[in-house]
Amino acid sequence: MSDHPTPQEVAEKAAEAMLAADAATRGLGISVDAIGPGHAKLSMTVRDDMLNGHKTCHGGFLFALADSAFAFGCNAYNKVTVAQGCEIDYLRPGRLNDRLTAECREQALEGRSGVYDVRITNQDGATVALFRGKSRRIKGVIVPGLTPDAEE
Repeated sequence: MSDHPTPQEVAEKAAEAMLAADAATRGLGISVDAIGPGHAKLSMTVRDDMLNGHKTCHGGFLFALADSAFAFGCNAYNKVTVAQGCEIDYLRPGRLNDRLTAECREQALEGRSGVYDVRITNQDGATVALFRGKSRRIKGVIVPGLTPDAEE
């Protein structure tokens, strides 16, 4: 990495640091498959211990996958960003052994506030859930010294 990292390099370093500190995401077996400024793609396999009484993936695990994708997407600028609100719509069940992918895309970023959409799909490309997160930047950075203007 050069003295002036590219936005992609910043996103990669921030994601690496976030994943190392994120026991919940790691504990669910979630992997970071792609990262970029305002974008993240994470995936997980539905395990037996993630099934509810209907033998489908518990909605809380779907929410956790989407929320993690949202967190990685909005923190990819190396500025500490938290959720200020979010909602999810469940469209179809996740099943045992499904490989679910949550792709986060930034829709708007103005000042310290952002809006991000996450689509969860299964291995067949069918949409399982849609999530919208609203973010708020607070003080601090993910990786100190990575971006000189990120200390605000």
